[in-house]
Amino acid sequence: MEFDTAVLDVDGTLVDSNYQHVIAWQRAFAEAGLAVPGWRIHRAIGMGGERLVAHVAGDAVETEHGDRIRKSWEGEVDTLLAEIVPFDGATALLDALHDLGLTVVLATSGKPKHTEHALDVLDARTRIDHLVTSADVDASKPAPDLLTVAREAVDGVAAFMVGDSVWDAYAAAGAGLPMLGLLSGGFGRNELTAAGARDVCDGPDELRAQLPAALDLLAGPVWVKTAATNRPTEG
Repeated sequence: MEFDTAVLDVDGTLVDSNYQHVIAWQRAFAEAGLAVPGWRIHRAIGMGGERLVAHVAGDAVETEHGDRIRKSWEGEVDTLLAEIVPFDGATALLDALHDLGLTVVLATSGKPKHTEHALDVLDARTRIDHLVTSADVDASKPAPDLLTVAREAVDGVAAFMVGDSVWDAYAAAGAGLPMLGLLSGGFGRNELTAAGARDVCDGPDELRAQLPAALDLLAGPVWVKTAATNRPTEG
């Protein structure tokens, strides 16, 4: 398969930010008087904030405190932005994808202002062709909306995704995109492959070094995985 578009997640994929987000969410829950274990929050990192509160703390907490917790989380992330740095090889990966003739799109469930910081530390503004954030869609990951919008924004015909979480994998499958997974977000190799990743690398630097071989693994049907069914769709 000849790919024309690479769609990349940002947090945990290009910048080392997942654990800062865990801390920010944990502080936000604590501010609302709730003690949520960090490991439980980490398992939800990668999905959108409008989903995360109910996912880790229940529907009742979402109903009573959801907006307050999300606002507090946003402020907590603001205080941690200076700690968020690129992974080794992340900027070089963007260049390598372009060198292969691919259109490069970033698709993130993050807030636009937090993504702006990531773009700055990655020196990515001249290295990408388009950016899609949570502000551009109604439903964030694991819904496929971000990836569908990302592909359509650049008229991509044959696209693939690079992500670090199972939520990325579910979104990619729902959008019909094969995915290359990275361990840099803290999800395990077996978790990512079970969720649909075709191959898994340690981080962006290893993926860059193995890029041609990794792309060869992306041919074939994409398995759309939901809670109710697993069914193949052509990708």
